[in-house]
Amino acid sequence: MAHGGDVSEVRRRYPDAPEPWIDLSTGINPVPYPVAPLPTEVWSRLPTRQQEHALLEAAALRYGVRDLATIAAAPGTQALIQLLPRIVPKSRVAIVGPTYDEHETCWVRQGHEVGVVASIDQAAGADVVIVVNPNNPTGLLLPPSAFRPKDGLLVVDEAFVDLLPRDASLAADLPANTIVLRSFGKAYGLAGVRLGFAIADKPVVDRIRDELGPWAVSGPALEIGRRALADSAWLEAAAARLADDRRKLDSFLVSAGCEIVGGTPLFCLARHPDAAGLADRLGRQGIHVRRFARNPQWLRFGLPANATEFNRVQAAFV
Repeated sequence: MAHGGDVSEVRRRYPDAPEPWIDLSTGINPVPYPVAPLPTEVWSRLPTRQQEHALLEAAALRYGVRDLATIAAAPGTQALIQLLPRIVPKSRVAIVGPTYDEHETCWVRQGHEVGVVASIDQAAGADVVIVVNPNNPTGLLLPPSAFRPKDGLLVVDEAFVDLLPRDASLAADLPANTIVLRSFGKAYGLAGVRLGFAIADKPVVDRIRDELGPWAVSGPALEIGRRALADSAWLEAAAARLADDRRKLDSFLVSAGCEIVGGTPLFCLARHPDAAGLADRLGRQGIHVRRFARNPQWLRFGLPANATEFNRVQAAFV
């Protein structure tokens, strides 16, 4: 399955492209949270329950979760996406799409009956309903009222919600039979830390913890996550900067003949009649963007990291 971030592969396709490459193919904050030196023991010792508890306290406060028994930490949201189909009995699964393809892949792999539907209303009657909110790649954001009441299990992937108002998330007021997934690495620009969270009723969280097993999250990830999630000032400043950068990027794309059809604070989805040609043109100039085989006129653009990258991107469209 194709994902963003595969710069080594595009470098082979465009060996003469200028370096360094600008990777706009992912929806990750290009200016990461500054990680100060970590205590030696987080590298040399097994993670402790106290460290995990401290991380969960910071995550619960950030997400509005009132009971620590209803939130579990995992080595990335992807690990949870792969785990959930293994702990749910064989079901009829409706995924609101098009969206992040790993949801469909993982449920199909475990033998579930999976269908992709265009709206949450079309998911009525399914045993499991999966929604990415805001959606990746369209950025469509459903209000909390769209999710209640529903029959069966509801899985809401909120990987891109961190930079939106808190009331955009279900985490603080969880509907019954709902699992919310939250990503750490995207908003904080630290995807390599591999940290994510599941928020659900206690019996479900207990099952997820059992399946993940001991020491599921590394000591460095526990400490980095705790620090970053507690830093409200950094997140507020990042949100303001990213909003300005999105407006600047959108202006470039419109000038280049693109139509802005969606996005989030971390990426823009654009339509272009010759998306493949535009992606090739950018690739020859060392700029990697995300293409979609199922929607060949779509391109997803992450945000440049600084003025130098913005200037290179702007020049590539001239």
